[in-house]
Amino acid sequence: MARSANHTLFLAICCVLLAMVTIQTGASIAKQLFPLIGPDGTTALRLGFSAIVLWLVFRPWRALPRGRDWQAIIVYGLCLGGMNILFYLAIARIPLGIGVALEFTGPLTVALLASRRKRDLFWVGCAIAGILMLLPDMRGADALDPIGVLQALAAGACWAGYILFGKKTGSQASGGITVALGMTVAAMVLVPLGAVSQGMALLSWQVLPLGLLVGILSSAIPYSLEMVALRHMTSQNFSVFMSMEPAIAALAGFIILAELLTLWQWLAIALVIIASLGSSLTAGKAKAASPALN
Repeated sequence: MARSANHTLFLAICCVLLAMVTIQTGASIAKQLFPLIGPDGTTALRLGFSAIVLWLVFRPWRALPRGRDWQAIIVYGLCLGGMNILFYLAIARIPLGIGVALEFTGPLTVALLASRRKRDLFWVGCAIAGILMLLPDMRGADALDPIGVLQALAAGACWAGYILFGKKTGSQASGGITVALGMTVAAMVLVPLGAVSQGMALLSWQVLPLGLLVGILSSAIPYSLEMVALRHMTSQNFSVFMSMEPAIAALAGFIILAELLTLWQWLAIALVIIASLGSSLTAGKAKAASPALN
């Protein structure tokens, strides 16, 4: 029984890690599309292609929600769409790693509000310390664009809603079907907006292949993996474990964009990783000792 619980937790952790790697790779590619079709056009392609791929893979028409179950799906989809467009608008104004760190205030808030044990607060505190160390001095000449900062924080609020409503919708259908339906809701709202804004530029052969790749890497794969993870860990544990996101973004910047990190930034990453691992380990012990908590 304990071995089965550990295996389930390990699977959830692997899903979260792989989701973060793919989503940061997709974000790096997406930023290259901004000069061609802007953040709104990039979001439209990302969500549109993601919805198509997810419908083909999971065939959600086989188990559509009924009645009030649609309410959670719709809110989940709106949060997902808001998270996407606001994050892209933010990183058009501020660096990718900083945008990820600011966006993470959303899931951290979920973790703090859901905390029931003092040890959880310690891990959350480590994560907050690491993220704060990744942020630049706002008072300097190179201060961040305030609009970009607000957009990243708003994306974080949508991310919090995505976690909470993703947990609620997870009991209504399979994770893949839930993501497909949520992505469809987001696409129905944002694809028309992107099409009106960017017009025929979205159909350029220079843009379409990258848009498809962004949709697969940034949405279709990671959101499906995250839904699997949410089924096997609490929203609090998911939120704190996702604190590795700024670290993954920093590593992606180093590997893909050749951005060098200072010792201070590596220390921040170490704190974030410690918080993530500590949270997942204590969560596993708590689940084995008291299954009723979940």
